[in-house]
Amino acid sequence: MGLGGISIWQLLIILAIVVLLFGTKKLKGMGGDLGSALKGFKDSMQGDDDAKNIEKKEQEDADTAQQHTEKKDESKL
Repeated sequence: MGLGGISIWQLLIILAIVVLLFGTKKLKGMGGDLGSALKGFKDSMQGDDDAKNIEKKEQEDADTAQQHTEKKDESKL
């Protein structure tokens, strides 16, 4: 028993029909397109995380700079 009541033989027959209909070159191209789309999605999700990390680091740097400025002002008094 395979997926959802479909046996291995039925899956092989479906695969053979798909290969006959589309051909291996077109299937390879579709697979490449799907892979690049998934990679782009993953990169964009990673980019959102990177943007948040950069924003957090910039805020920390600004806070540190402000603390240094405050210490300089206190030392002048």
